[in-house]
Amino acid sequence: MALNRSFNLGPVLLTTNPATNILNPAITNTAGPVGFVMPQPYILLQHLRVTNRTAVAITVSLWKGIAAGNIVGTEFVWAQKSVPAYDSVDAIGLWRFDAADFLVGGANQANALILTAEGEIGVSG
Repeated sequence: MALNRSFNLGPVLLTTNPATNILNPAITNTAGPVGFVMPQPYILLQHLRVTNRTAVAITVSLWKGIAAGNIVGTEFVWAQKSVPAYDSVDAIGLWRFDAADFLVGGANQANALILTAEGEIGVSG
């Protein structure tokens, strides 16, 4: 039986750099006590919301893949999705992020879009 715990991300103010790392569950030091190595965590994202705090439509793009990677074909949930002025867009699903997976993204205008997400965090093994 999994012992996952609730997980909340954000609010994260998106930048105009589309290669900005937003989420990665890896821990950098998994060495534990003698005879034990800590397994890597994973994240199950279940809901993403992007809120536009401006008076004009702004686009959001997200990718799932390598660090700082916005490679064609790895677009995730939204690719140049227009978020109406003073409104939000939502995505519901069940997306697993392991230690090697990064959520990367940005907006076409700085200080305009806020990303929040929720799901669960667990330990691989």
